Amino acid sequence: MTNEEILNGFVSVFGQGGSIRGYMGPGRVNLIGEHIDYNGGHVFPCAITRGNYLVCRKRDDRKLRFYSANFAKGGIIESTIDDLVFYKKAFWTNYPKGVMWAFAKNGLNMKCGLDIYFKGDIPGSGLSSSAAMEVAIAVMLRDMFDLEVTDTSIAIMTQFSENKFNGMNCGIMDQFSSIMGKKNHAIFLDCASLEYKYVPLELGDYSIVVTNSNKPHSLTASHYNDRRKECEMALADIKKIRNISNLCQLSPKEFADICSVIKNPIAKGRARFAVYEEDRTKAAVEALEKNDILTFGDLLNQSGDGLRYEYEATCDEIDVLVDTARAQKGCIGSRETGGGWGGNTVSIVKTENLAEFKENVGKIYSEKTGLKADFNILEAGDGGRRLF
Repeated sequence: MTNEEILNGFVSVFGQGGSIRGYMGPGRVNLIGEHIDYNGGHVFPCAITRGNYLVCRKRDDRKLRFYSANFAKGGIIESTIDDLVFYKKAFWTNYPKGVMWAFAKNGLNMKCGLDIYFKGDIPGSGLSSSAAMEVAIAVMLRDMFDLEVTDTSIAIMTQFSENKFNGMNCGIMDQFSSIMGKKNHAIFLDCASLEYKYVPLELGDYSIVVTNSNKPHSLTASHYNDRRKECEMALADIKKIRNISNLCQLSPKEFADICSVIKNPIAKGRARFAVYEEDRTKAAVEALEKNDILTFGDLLNQSGDGLRYEYEATCDEIDVLVDTARAQKGCIGSRETGGGWGGNTVSIVKTENLAEFKENVGKIYSEKTGLKADFNILEAGDGGRRLF
């Protein structure tokens, strides 16, 4: 999406004049390490080159006017900086309002109102369009009002806004990867300490394919928050005999030795997934650093199976996509990526087999589900930033 396109979009809605600035918050793909950011584990995401774009201009009053080209039928939605309260009728504007609210909670106040135009090009759900919007707003607030805020603080505050303002009890991975992204690199992030390192995405003869199932999901209305509660139940039982602060502190062997203390069998399965996913994530990064792409792909498959059978976070459409992808020549790994129950899959496919992969998977998926899959070759991009 070009700067000219989003600038022209802003002008068509809000008119010419004043100092107009543009910003971008990227979506993200998590390669491996699913549902363990809130369990204190390691994740391995990267920012993508598509995201939510924001154009804005200061006002001479305290009014906020929001417009999204993706929800154009809703028209301009108005609020004020004195009414940063969640309203169901405010629809998507609760996400930018939530970030403003979180900034204000930290003494980082806006000095005037804004006209804000959004347009996003993230393919489907599961690539964290909400975090992309939140990060775009946060970067804009920092720049427009000369606020002293670090990138890490932006990640923390935008996660806080989604948790406490919008009721989505997510971990920090989405917001962190959106603000901290680096071109051609993934981020190996310790979600407990926020220590991280960049790892080059060098796959040789292979490409990363992100496939949009076009089966939407709504995480706040799904089982996402239930899964977090189930993990917390398991942790509470383990804490009775072991002094740990999160599930991912346990190795698979340690978990096997003490898991009998977990009373609820469903909670035990969720906890087992978290512990083993942490182990897989560390092993996957090590494999990638050694250029062992086959092992990397196999670990993605193991992750996907855990999501499907232990964490029960997939759906029929995703299962069809994953099973079909794995059966294709040149595909060495495929799994669901994102919050779950729809959205996207991520697959490692030999570059010379990409055309055949897309044709076969698309055809079989359509025949089995009646839906059309969209395919995107992943490009890891930079984090949230000012565009003009």
